[in-house]
Amino acid sequence: MIEPPLSLYIHLPWCVKKCPYCDFNSHSAGDNTPKDRYILALLHDMERQAYRGDGRDIQTVFLGGGTPSLFTPNEIGQLLDGVKQCFSIAQNAEVTMEENPGTVERGSPVGYLDAGITRLSIGAQSFDDVALKLLGRIHSSADTLRAVLDAKEAGFDNINIDLMYGLPSQSVEMAMADLTAAIDLDVTHISWYQLTLEPNTIFYAHPPPNLPDDDLTFEIQEQGQELLRRFGYEQYEVSAYAREGRLCQHNLNYWSFGDYLAVGAGAHGKITVDSKICRYQKPANPMQYMIAQESNEPEEDLKPLSETDLMLEFMLNALRLNAGFTEKLFVARTGLMTTDLVDATVDVRKKGLIEYNDDQIWMPTKLGRRFLNDLQSSFITN
Repeated sequence: MIEPPLSLYIHLPWCVKKCPYCDFNSHSAGDNTPKDRYILALLHDMERQAYRGDGRDIQTVFLGGGTPSLFTPNEIGQLLDGVKQCFSIAQNAEVTMEENPGTVERGSPVGYLDAGITRLSIGAQSFDDVALKLLGRIHSSADTLRAVLDAKEAGFDNINIDLMYGLPSQSVEMAMADLTAAIDLDVTHISWYQLTLEPNTIFYAHPPPNLPDDDLTFEIQEQGQELLRRFGYEQYEVSAYAREGRLCQHNLNYWSFGDYLAVGAGAHGKITVDSKICRYQKPANPMQYMIAQESNEPEEDLKPLSETDLMLEFMLNALRLNAGFTEKLFVARTGLMTTDLVDATVDVRKKGLIEYNDDQIWMPTKLGRRFLNDLQSSFITN
């Protein structure tokens, strides 16, 4: 098995306020958030995991959360200096940091650029101030505008905006106005995804009223995709739209079933060891994570994936890509055989959810893309 590309994910778990729709491992920051202690734990974690890089170049780095921009540029620089000391970093590696637009939640964009961040992902979610309040966001549409303009003025030329649709009481016109506002900012990438009610969230326990039904949501999706295409944003994944040459390389590595190291509370890693694909996870609670690093607790166990797990996890990721995947990639990234792929897809091919062509490229059909969850879940076995 050929080793796939290797990325690094760093989790920074605190937010000013936990949003009611968020199911990520994030925690409300208090007055005494132990950022210095957490950074030291992250640096120690990197040192302990350096052997897992084993001389392989880190192709991308992603600082997610939480709200990484609650950390100052100096603190982010300290982390990225640690990355360089522990790992071999590819030339021109993509280094992304998530940032929230409010002034309370972001530091100097010039400072982040100088620290080594090359790509910003700004969590706008909406440009409708009423919708932002319903979503529990603490920033305004004006804050997002200022965040993007400040980032561009600082020298960032690779900026993503996160945007939601299917919001309470949202019409097609309101959703298109949101998209138009993002397009007008002329960013290089837009992540446009549907609001979903995830378990263990406030919205799941207490759904907001007047959510669009499936038909309205699908109409929003179709019109939005056409609008984005018209202005040069090509859809390459379920919720990702990019200008030419500006695809998110870090997420592409996930969706192509590449390897990635995990640093930080609750972070998940995937690594190929001796031709076996393994997963591991860090303790989710930030305090437990810091204690584990400070006391040099044994590294998390690597859990090899079974053939069934390999098929499922590959499909959960690769089927999100509009261009699909090649049989060659499937074999290289899973170690399975082409016959395994053919056998596992008999039913979904009969249902018209997936297809392949003479170039041995597999992809969801138009029907499969609309009912992607059903297609992906077909690979779950009891």
